[in-house]
Amino acid sequence: MSDVHDASYYAKCMVGGIFACGLTHMAVCPLDIVKCRRQANPGMYSSLGDGFKKIHAAEGMKGFTLGWFPTLVGYSAQGFGKFGFYEMFKDVYRGAMGSEERVKKYQTLGFAVSSACAEVIADCFLCPWEALKVKMQTAEPGTFTTSTIKGLNTINQAEGINGFYKGLQPLWARQIPYTIIKFVAFEKIVAQFYTSVFTKEKSSYSKGTQLMVTFMSGYIAGVFCAIVSHPADTMVSILNKRGKSDAGTGAQVKEIYGEIGFNGLWKGIGTRIFMVGTLTCMQWVIYDSFKIWCGLATTGGK
Repeated sequence: MSDVHDASYYAKCMVGGIFACGLTHMAVCPLDIVKCRRQANPGMYSSLGDGFKKIHAAEGMKGFTLGWFPTLVGYSAQGFGKFGFYEMFKDVYRGAMGSEERVKKYQTLGFAVSSACAEVIADCFLCPWEALKVKMQTAEPGTFTTSTIKGLNTINQAEGINGFYKGLQPLWARQIPYTIIKFVAFEKIVAQFYTSVFTKEKSSYSKGTQLMVTFMSGYIAGVFCAIVSHPADTMVSILNKRGKSDAGTGAQVKEIYGEIGFNGLWKGIGTRIFMVGTLTCMQWVIYDSFKIWCGLATTGGK
């Protein structure tokens, strides 16, 4: 398998990221609808199952697809930036460290800084689409369009560019810790598997075995991701549900916290652990499967 990190390598990683994030987030759209509504409208659904029942009763199967297109576009764009720039920043870090000894010594820091920098860029791509998606999913029925084009125009006319980016700081607060955990935990868990369980050279194992390691490592990392990022995720949902406000983002965050309190930040955590654990795991499996298909090595390990 090729290990040359040139422009072609980064391009393949970017395409892999598009598939990994776009397809998985679209697939869990039904879970996301229930999660967002429970965050933005406490008491609306008593549980995940209750949410599914009520949506199906009121809206039928179509109710589970609300916001699927902005989800697909937004998270595809995010995946492009997240995975592609992560690979780039990792190589920049390796070059900055100089010696292989220093690279290994500060490896965890390198993973963390690389993933954080990549996510800052990726969230700028995601934010407008996330704003539209949350607005669609949490608005009272009939009060906001379900059309992507009309929705973009409605937000732009009502709030201008701020309507698309007012949730950027909370999005960074949610996504940067999530992504640091996602990449650092994954890389460390994969390394542990190849150190303690599969002790031969990584390349000696079949592609199926390597993807099994990817699957297990991805799910474990995903559970940690969900817990770390959930409070900020709640803020993003509530902020984007609200209309135009003269108050700044910081003031709105304080106001929301005053209304929902600490416990309110954790509404829907069970749904999110299940959703994000599955989602993170499948992202890594899709990403590494695409890398294998392109003739590249899977992520992490020796």
